[in-house]
Amino acid sequence: MSLADKLAATRAASAGRIPPDRQAIMHRATDDLRKSGILDRIVAVGSPAPAFELANHDGRRVSSADLVAGGPLVLSFFRGSW
Repeated sequence: MSLADKLAATRAASAGRIPPDRQAIMHRATDDLRKSGILDRIVAVGSPAPAFELANHDGRRVSSADLVAGGPLVLSFFRGSW
């Protein structure tokens, strides 16, 4: 199954699980973000991410440069609940 197929299946499953009033909020928020022009300011897929440093699970600072030195780095962003 392709990524596009998996994403479509996830959207379909969510549509059946999320109440219509919450779906309306989500769609409105998405439309507002698109209208804000934010898509013109994001890092494009495949582009190098800006360097960063964050605290790990035990509070030790870890830099993206150190992580990339060990091999490919995958970032996952969790937006939180609505």
